[in-house]
Amino acid sequence: MNLLSRVFSYELPTEIVFGNYSIEQLTEKVTHLNGMRVFVITDPGVKEAGILDKVTEQLGSSLTYETFWDIEREPDVKTIRKATEKAKDFDADLIIGVGGGSALDAAKAVAVMVANDGDIIDYAGLNKVPNPSAPTICIPTTSGTGSEVTIWTVISDKENNRKFGIGGSTVAPTIALCDPTLTLSLPAPMTASTGIDALTHALESFVNKATQPISEALSRESMRLISKNLRKAVHQGDNLEARYDMLLGSTIAATAFNSTRLGLAHALCMPLGGKYNVPHGIANAILLPQVMEFNLIGNPEKFKEIAEIFGENTDGLSLYDAASLAVEAVKKLNKDAGIPVGLSVFDVKEDDLDYIAEGAIGSDNVLVNPRKPSLEDLKEIVRKSL
Repeated sequence: MNLLSRVFSYELPTEIVFGNYSIEQLTEKVTHLNGMRVFVITDPGVKEAGILDKVTEQLGSSLTYETFWDIEREPDVKTIRKATEKAKDFDADLIIGVGGGSALDAAKAVAVMVANDGDIIDYAGLNKVPNPSAPTICIPTTSGTGSEVTIWTVISDKENNRKFGIGGSTVAPTIALCDPTLTLSLPAPMTASTGIDALTHALESFVNKATQPISEALSRESMRLISKNLRKAVHQGDNLEARYDMLLGSTIAATAFNSTRLGLAHALCMPLGGKYNVPHGIANAILLPQVMEFNLIGNPEKFKEIAEIFGENTDGLSLYDAASLAVEAVKKLNKDAGIPVGLSVFDVKEDDLDYIAEGAIGSDNVLVNPRKPSLEDLKEIVRKSL
């Protein structure tokens, strides 16, 4: 359908403050939100890297704060309940999340529960949270998930081997405070996996059926930034210009998919993360080339444009051959960034294909994918990714 014939909407509930050393604005932003009792949520790695201290130093003696740093990768409902109890006992009136997607998602979940009754599982789905979350400031330390601006938080229910999302404008952070200097200490493997996660956000949003002019413009710029800077960020971790552009690309990608959802890579990531503990960014990186190959026929014009964004020469090629260069470009980026070659390194086996495909097929991300898959199609994508 021609974009000119469609009605679309675009909403970004979160204020974005972006720039080197923007962390120095933290106290000003907390005060603006009338925060007096601040609950800071992070993970052990961020604490050990000294980044938590940089945050609490900004809060100084003028504000009362408490920290919680027990957030694990793919945070579990039990952890959210524990953190929520501590935040309520502290009588927190503002939540700060510091870290990668896990810490930021946990902070958003706790902010939901500080302002709402019941259990976190009660709010699984879209627009299920009745009351706006407690004021929330998210401070990313990776360039990948974009959780600092999204309307979603993703939580694991490890007891039932699943992950679920909670979404809606009431879930979005109040402020995203994005300081590229806080990403300088991110190790190369995590720089790579989170960077490809951000690329997957931009790319899947760009080619899916819910795309619209504002999200498309954001996706294009995100892919341009990531394709030009990920290799430098991985192999020259102290390159602040590359770190700046990677964090910018990640945040922009999230502002794109907020309004469009994603595609098959993210649909398959949910069961892979829920049961097999495959890190989200790595799962996306491994799946993305196979998903792109499957989707080429559904939107070859967009895939040709992606190839050109990556610098591939499409002159004189047929549309499909030009589109196929996008897949090769992503494969080369994966290789140069050191992404694992397949899911088998996480002990995913052929016998697991039915479970993974059945866990993905009901995702809303499947509904907007540019090509409708069957269960067998999803199994084949995962089989090729083993």
